[in-house]
Amino acid sequence: MPPDHPTRDAGFGVYLHWPFCAAKCPYCDFNSHVRHAPVDEARFLAAFRAEIAHVAARTPGRRVTSVFLGGGTPSLMRPKTVAGLIEAVDGAWGIQADAEITLEANPSSVEAGRFAGYRLAGVNRVSLGVQAFDDASLKKLGRLHDAAEAFAAIRVAQTHFARTSFDLIYARPGQTPAAWRAELTEALARAAEHLSLYQLTIEPGTPFFGLAAAGKLVPPDEESARILYDVTQEVCAAAGLPAYEISNHARPGAESRHNLLYWRYGEYAGIGPGAHGRLVTAEGRIGTVTERAPEAWLARVEGAGHGIAETEMLSEADQGDEFLMMGLRLSEGIDPARYAALKGRPLDRTRLDALIADGLVARLASGRIAATPRGAPVLNALVAELAA
Repeated sequence: MPPDHPTRDAGFGVYLHWPFCAAKCPYCDFNSHVRHAPVDEARFLAAFRAEIAHVAARTPGRRVTSVFLGGGTPSLMRPKTVAGLIEAVDGAWGIQADAEITLEANPSSVEAGRFAGYRLAGVNRVSLGVQAFDDASLKKLGRLHDAAEAFAAIRVAQTHFARTSFDLIYARPGQTPAAWRAELTEALARAAEHLSLYQLTIEPGTPFFGLAAAGKLVPPDEESARILYDVTQEVCAAAGLPAYEISNHARPGAESRHNLLYWRYGEYAGIGPGAHGRLVTAEGRIGTVTERAPEAWLARVEGAGHGIAETEMLSEADQGDEFLMMGLRLSEGIDPARYAALKGRPLDRTRLDALIADGLVARLASGRIAATPRGAPVLNALVAELAA
């Protein structure tokens, strides 16, 4: 095995990107595409199988600890297609008996019969893109479902799956701390074990970016957003779902194992249009990126056996910086010794001690270092300081 083989502690994950959506949300900069003609699922499934086989040939001896079907909207797929994807992963690497297999779904595409089919296909965890619990906000966010559909989707998901999560977006234009506290309290009453709570970000190239530039959409300022963040931490912790990552909250033991693999800088294959991967090869750790456009990816796979458009050999500096950026998002923090092994040098003691003295970083009893509640909202600045 190559040095720093992360499957020893973080596992080996497979991310499968289904790029199609029923509609494009105005805040979304993900690789998602609307197609008005039916998608040829059989043809895409064959391409996924080919790309899986290609990546598996480069990563022998792995056992899959988690699979994540993201998008796009994977719940637009037929259960038969989902079953085919999971079977392909199992055939290529072997999926551990206790593996976490998550499927993302939108409430507007939730049907009890389809969810029963996903369960039979091997999915054991569902993540719902709810985003808001009031109809006016959902409309502004471009969602196709209303609050009643969201509530119904949560009930259906929890009927079929022991493990569920749903997403909400906060720091929406005009949102007050009192309104967010009430909405979050309602969410926690419905959440079984996990919530993903994201601050609205205005991404370049999205309709929201254009509206914000024209002054037609005004998100909360930095101070107001910080108050909403503090409300999020307080309310979730009191309900028994503390933050284990900046935007993710779970009952102890119910954390998303696949996402923990990313944040712990583990190894994962990225399969499908626009998917990113991090693999450990005999030559070292590499980053992979596939062709983004679905039809171009399909043509590339059918011609070459895979859709990988970019492969980057990651330097020691790259690896150390990525490890720091991902790991400091976690409440458990990072192991400085692993940082030193990846980066080729230890953290700068003077910089670290200064951040600790300022109350932005803490040295834990385990010897790990972590961002403090005060430091978490300015994480990018902490990473930049420590990586310098």
